[in-house]
Amino acid sequence: MTQQLRFDHIGVTVADIERATEFFVGLGLEIEGRTFVEGEFLDTVCGLPGARCEVVMLRPPGGGTALELARFVRPDHVPGSPEAMANVLGLRNVCFEVDDLDAELERLAADGYGLVGGVGVYENVVRMAYVRGPEGIVVSLTDRIG
Repeated sequence: MTQQLRFDHIGVTVADIERATEFFVGLGLEIEGRTFVEGEFLDTVCGLPGARCEVVMLRPPGGGTALELARFVRPDHVPGSPEAMANVLGLRNVCFEVDDLDAELERLAADGYGLVGGVGVYENVVRMAYVRGPEGIVVSLTDRIG
């Protein structure tokens, strides 16, 4: 049986890579690298002949699982539903722990990013909220209270 070594990254396809990068850098992620990818590797892995995409890799301070933002130059991206809710099949959110949930929600609201629902408390241990970021990406933010 193959052993998993680590959780390397989560990939998110976006149309506006600048706006998405700015959003996640604002949440504290750091840009690890930025490049264009094309050729046999990308064609094979994605199953899209002739594909070309721009990739920005972001990581939390101190390391950990990366967030890969990809913008397809070709073929054109296919829009998903930017209003998808938590019960829609597929990857629905990425979650980050923050040290001050209320302050982060205020900062994001000032930038035009609103709550999907409200702020919930789970068993007096964490507070959590879903924020809809650029292109409908849902980001879950939590802070520990207990």
